[in-house]
Parts: sequence; C-alpha cells; structure tokens
Amino acid sequence: MSKKVYCMAQFQPKPGKEAELFSVLQSLEPNTQREDGCIQYTVTRHISSPFAEGSSFPIVFNEIWQDNAAFEAHCQRAEIVNFFETQCVAEDGLVADFNVCVYSDEPANYDRPQLDI
Repeated sequence: MSKKVYCMAQFQPKPGKEAELFSVLQSLEPNTQREDGCIQYTVTRHISSPFAEGSSFPIVFNEIWQDNAAFEAHCQRAEIVNFFETQCVAEDGLVADFNVCVYSDEPANYDRPQLDI
C-alpha cells in the first residue's frame, strides 16, 4: 500500500464552452507536472464506448499525488486558486458545475508498518 492520493476533478462546461474549457485545463498541466509530489496530472474528455456506458461530466482531470500534503500544496498554488475563482465560481466562468474528490488505495483500517527513521 502507499500514501498516494488519487484525485478525480470533474467539470461540466457551460453550453458551447467544452473546447475552450478543455484548452484552459490543458494549460494547467505543464506547471503542475513540475510540482514536487505530482505523479500524474492529465486532463481527459469523455468518449463513447459500448463497454463503458456510465454517465460522467465531460471533462475529468486524472491526478495521482505522492501524498495528501503534495495534493493540498497543489490546491493552494496561485494558478490553481485563480482557475477555480475565475472559471468555477465567477458568473462569467466556463464551468457550469464541478466535482473534486480524492481517494486512497489503502483500506480504511490498514495496519501501516511504523518505520523508525
């Protein structure tokens, strides 16, 4: 098991704004991928498949972070705060709705070994 944190950040663009929002989100990738603790940070868009017919927001960031501290540091970067303020919260932003969730690959009661370092 690991201390890794997995984040799914989902975005519902306002009508007609999907391509523009996808481009704005892509622009966040280069700086974020340079962050300490960033393992994966990739924006994706929903595609159709007869083998995956579930519903979803059309744009999703798939993120993997070294640990929760790295994820939380990322969330506090000025570029990320600015994105949420201008695109998700502001009335004239590109985002109609969003959902950001983090996950662990450890069971709830995992008996993590205590290392003496």
